[in-house]
Amino acid sequence: QVQLVESGGGLVQPGGSLRLSCAASGFTFSGYTMNWYRQAPGKERELVATITSVSRSTNYADSIKGRFTISRDNAKNTVYLQMNSLKPEDTAVYYCNARRTIMNYWGQGTQVTVSS
Repeated sequence: QVQLVESGGGLVQPGGSLRLSCAASGFTFSGYTMNWYRQAPGKERELVATITSVSRSTNYADSIKGRFTISRDNAKNTVYLQMNSLKPEDTAVYYCNARRTIMNYWGQGTQVTVSS
């Protein structure tokens, strides 16, 4: 059974940091490109960050470039999103996604709220 379980969300003040984790099971994690998406209220889900399977190359949305870092630990079947210098506009539900050819898996999401 495929599972992606996000954790690490919460309430943080502007300028603060959070580290999201996504623990994967039920598939060959190392062979999948991993993505973090987010969806704010009333907005479409947007791709935030990507890390590929073999080369571990990364790509980021312009809105978070320089503030967020995606990484993965294939030994632990886990992908991370380090979020620094958080802004109120980063408030959203953050989703972990695993993708390989036609295979596409989603986690349940974790809420991140940036507010003073």
